[in-house]
Amino acid sequence: MRRVVKLLYEAQRRMYPGDRPSRLARVMNRVDAAQFATGVLAPRRAVTLEVCGRRTGRRIAVPVVVADLDGDRYLVSMLGENANWVRNVRAAGGQAVLRHGGREHVLLREVDVARRAPILRRHLHLAPGARPHLPVDRRAPLAEFEAVAARYPVFRVEPAPRP
Repeated sequence: MRRVVKLLYEAQRRMYPGDRPSRLARVMNRVDAAQFATGVLAPRRAVTLEVCGRRTGRRIAVPVVVADLDGDRYLVSMLGENANWVRNVRAAGGQAVLRHGGREHVLLREVDVARRAPILRRHLHLAPGARPHLPVDRRAPLAEFEAVAARYPVFRVEPAPRP
């Protein structure tokens, strides 16, 4: 069984060479984003993140998993610092929309590296698709998550301020 899981993880990692989605991964992400946005037949924590593209200004939609911990919600970049959605969120000042049946305007605030480890572990418990991309087992002690925390941005989801 472990051999099968290892082979599946390797196949998933190959879909993101250089931490960039391959053509197949881009197509699958578009399908997932469309499905998660509707909220129909989508896992409860699976949502679509919409953020303005930093270069084009167009709305970019990305499927993500919302991790909950101690009453707060978080988004984690399984591909690390170079994920386009991370760069777009930073360029947009954290303003984004989460969709899962409806639209929720949110403000994404980056979490300090020192506070990321428990969030990363919770994320791996909730997001099996992220497991091949983080070099830590989901059952590992927090110290192992602390060692890689600087490489994986985490954003706390807050309600967007009213204009």
